[in-house]
Amino acid sequence: MDENKAENIKDVLEEYEEEEDTRPEYMKKRVLVPSVTAIIFLICGIFYSIHTVYYKSTDDAFIEGHVITVAPRVSGPVLKLNIEDNQEVKKGDFLLEIDPNDYQAKLKETKAKLEEAKASLISSENQVVRTMSDLDFAEADYDRYTKMYAKGITSKQDYDSSLNKLTSARSNNKSAQAKYDEITASIKKLEAEVEQEELNLSYTKIYAPSDGRITNRTVEQGNYVQTAQPLFAIVPEKMWVVANFKETQLANMKKGQPVKIKIDTYGGKKFKGEVDSIQRSTGARASLFPPENAVGSYVKIVQRVPVKIIFTEDISEYNIVPGMSVVPEVKVK
Repeated sequence: MDENKAENIKDVLEEYEEEEDTRPEYMKKRVLVPSVTAIIFLICGIFYSIHTVYYKSTDDAFIEGHVITVAPRVSGPVLKLNIEDNQEVKKGDFLLEIDPNDYQAKLKETKAKLEEAKASLISSENQVVRTMSDLDFAEADYDRYTKMYAKGITSKQDYDSSLNKLTSARSNNKSAQAKYDEITASIKKLEAEVEQEELNLSYTKIYAPSDGRITNRTVEQGNYVQTAQPLFAIVPEKMWVVANFKETQLANMKKGQPVKIKIDTYGGKKFKGEVDSIQRSTGARASLFPPENAVGSYVKIVQRVPVKIIFTEDISEYNIVPGMSVVPEVKVK
């Protein structure tokens, strides 16, 4: 009886296998494809969940760098222009000259006034010496007549005359000293003006304040430029990334953590970097007009905090400039 049951079960399984094998191909795919898709989505979900725990990324990130705006400190027509668009320059290179003729003439005029004042000072100094001598004599004469008048040897008229001479000598000496002080102050002022005119003359020549590349050039030879008018900018080679991470991504982010940097221009390459620093305020709080949250219509918004990321590999062979879009990925665990 048991052998009959076993044979029956075996026959049923063989029939089922024959039926499954004879099913159309599309029915097999209809069962297989959803199963494989579900497994793939499950694996991807698990991988993504694990990845987001160990890595933090944002697409709100850009290349940043120092942009040195060059502007003249004096006005005048551009006499020489030694730069072109996107030209590489070194610190100290002579870039531009403003016509110096007006400033040279002004310097000569001020120096002439200074020499004249110094000559007047010598004459005034001699006058002070003379009035001092007259004052010493008048004081001695007055003392002598005072004693003589007290003893009745001289007249009241002689005594008054000596007093008047003393008063006049004191006044002359005081006036001569005031004139001397005035000329001395004038000389100091003219010396300061000469120094300023020499500076203005030196400002007619503009030199490169740093190594870098010329950009945003708006000046041409012959243009009349004004003081503080932006003429061009110099962008040094040093670049970094400013990434605006959500505040919820910063819990485990620290200085020195490795970063993979993907630049949109070079989509097939990931540059190496590391976290340099995290700003001590959110981007909104550091803006010119920070939001006022003490209002009745307040809606909570996830804030973003700028994070500075520096490159740890040489990027000089790549054309990486400020403003480029990047996607950094920080390994936080």
